[in-house]
Amino acid sequence: MTTKDTTGPGAAGSDTTGPGGGAADAQAVDTAAGRAVDGAQPVDAEAGRTADGAKAEVVSRFVERFAAQLADAGMQRMPARIFAALLASESGALTSAELGAQLKVSPAAVSGAVRYLTQVNMVTREREPGSRRDRFRVHSNQWYEALTSRDMVIKRWEDALREGVENLGRDSPQGKRLGETLAFFEFLHGELASLMERWDVERERRFG
Repeated sequence: MTTKDTTGPGAAGSDTTGPGGGAADAQAVDTAAGRAVDGAQPVDAEAGRTADGAKAEVVSRFVERFAAQLADAGMQRMPARIFAALLASESGALTSAELGAQLKVSPAAVSGAVRYLTQVNMVTREREPGSRRDRFRVHSNQWYEALTSRDMVIKRWEDALREGVENLGRDSPQGKRLGETLAFFEFLHGELASLMERWDVERERRFG
C-alpha cells in the first residue's frame, strides 16, 4: 500500500520557519507595532499643544472679563488689562515684551499702563536676573498695598476739606456741605485702618 507524503509544501506539517513563514510574520508584526508606538509621539505632542491652547484661551477670557469689570469701576482700560494679565500669569510676573505679545498691544501702551500701576502700588518693577530687562510683578497683597496708599490720599483730602470748611465758615451752606464730606472721609479713614488690621489677622488665619 502506498503512503501519501504529507511533508511537502502546503502540507499541515510543513516547515513555516523559512521565507514568508512564521518568523517573518512575527517580525512584520513587531515592526508594525514599533511604527504604531513611534506614531504616538506626534499625537502626544499635538495633545500638549491643544492643552496649552485651551489654557491660553481660558486665561484670555478671564483677562478680558476682569479687565472690563475694573474699567467699569473706573480704572483705565489698558492698565486694567495689564493688571489682569499679571494676576492670571503663572509666576505673577511678565516682561513688557511678554505683556505686549499676550495682549497684542504696542510697547508704548504697555509702558504707560505699567507706569500708572506702579504709581498706585498695584504692580512692582524688578530687574530680570542676568538681564537688563524689567519684569512687572503683582503680589498677593496688592489690594492691601493699594488701599494703604489710598489711605494717604484720603488724609490729604481731609486736610484740604478741613481748610475749606475753616475758610468758608462752618455755618455757611458751602461749609456745611464740605463739613459733611469731611466727616465721611474722617470716618472712612478710621474704619480703613481698623479694616486693614482685621485683614492681617484673617489673612494669617487663612494662608499662614
